[in-house]
Amino acid sequence: MDRYLEGKTALVTGSVQGIGLAVAKALAGAGARIGVHGLADAEQVIRAEQEIKTAGAPETQFFDADLRDPAAIEAMMDALGEWGGPDILVNNAGIQQTASLADLTVEIWDWIIAVNLSAAFHTMRRALPAMSTRGYGRVINIASVHGLVASANKAPYVAAKFGLVGMSKVAALEYAAIGSRATGGVTVNCICPGWTETAIIEPQVAARATEQGGDREAGIASLLAEKQPSLRTSDPAEIGMLAAWLCHPRGHNITGTAIPVDGGWTAQ
Repeated sequence: MDRYLEGKTALVTGSVQGIGLAVAKALAGAGARIGVHGLADAEQVIRAEQEIKTAGAPETQFFDADLRDPAAIEAMMDALGEWGGPDILVNNAGIQQTASLADLTVEIWDWIIAVNLSAAFHTMRRALPAMSTRGYGRVINIASVHGLVASANKAPYVAAKFGLVGMSKVAALEYAAIGSRATGGVTVNCICPGWTETAIIEPQVAARATEQGGDREAGIASLLAEKQPSLRTSDPAEIGMLAAWLCHPRGHNITGTAIPVDGGWTAQ
């Protein structure tokens, strides 16, 4: 196995389950030690850290910062700095609630923007200068197809994800000339998943299943038929593999991208 991230430290937000856990395991497999993050009970944290270590991480450390709170994010980044990193930052944590503009509350708007967009600003602001000093760094922001196209009843989520893609492009330009081919450079990219088998889509699956007489598989098929031409969901491990590939030193010239993993959704 190519341990090209040996000696590197990665922070993956929202990494106790789903896409975040898959990304953490992929980076661990390449040799990185992992800053695990999430709001979870002790049993879930232990299970996630064990999986990440089994995947190959030489060390893990858990952080429970509430991403709605800039002060909590600052404290997490301070602690991570004392641990020696991050060389790799993956902003994966996200929340979603579907509602029409007319039915949205200010609280829901603020909450979704804070976790899905502002938190990435706070972590990037702290992480990128140190990456610049080292001549190697990777920021991977897990956006969404909804950072590229819109859907009804998702105004704060779509606004946050479009903003995340835009902010990532700005950061990519600001750090594009840092480092070299030899050091690996500093890159900033987005991954934009379509329908992926994670907890965040379960409310939508449940709603479609109800429409289909309680048949969950029929509900998933209904969602896919509406948006995703491949008619296949993605497995979180597929997103993890892409993230790990973007972290390879040879990816020094891949920056400012928003890569869809969506079965053709955004090609339509």
